[in-house]
Amino acid sequence: MRILSQRDHSREELKGKLQLSNQRSAWMKQEAVEPIPDELLDQVVDWCQQNGWLNDQRFTERFILSRSRKGYGPQRIRMELQQKGIARDEIDQALFDTEVNWVACAANLATRKFGDPLPKDWAGKSKVQRFLMTKGFLMEDIQAIFRNFDD
Repeated sequence: MRILSQRDHSREELKGKLQLSNQRSAWMKQEAVEPIPDELLDQVVDWCQQNGWLNDQRFTERFILSRSRKGYGPQRIRMELQQKGIARDEIDQALFDTEVNWVACAANLATRKFGDPLPKDWAGKSKVQRFLMTKGFLMEDIQAIFRNFDD
C-alpha cells in the first residue's frame, strides 16, 4: 500500500517493486528468502486493480502530463513508458488523448535554453534541433518552431 500511496505505478512496475521489496527484506534479515511466485504477484496486482488502486491508463496519462511539463517530448515519453511495461497501443492512445501541444512545449524549452529570438543561422538552428531531439521531440514539431518564429 505504501508504494501506491506515493504515486501511480504501472502493473509491471508494481510487480518489480514488490519483488525487489521481498529481496531487500531478506537481505536486511540476512536470510535466504525464496522469490515471490509470479502467480501470487499477479493475484496481488489484480486485487489492487479491482479495488481501483492500480490503473495503467491513469498512470500513463499522468506520466505523460508530468514528463511533458518537465520538457520531454513524445518519443522520449513513449520509450520510458515501454520500459515501464505499458503496451504500445495504450501509449499511442494516451498520447493521442492527452491534449499536450508538443510544438508549444518544444518552443518553450528552446527559448528557455537558447533565448527568445531563436538562432536564425544554420549552426544555431542545428544546435537547437539536436537539443530538442535529445529531449524526445519529433522533427516536424521542431521544424514548426522555426516556421512560427520566421513568420
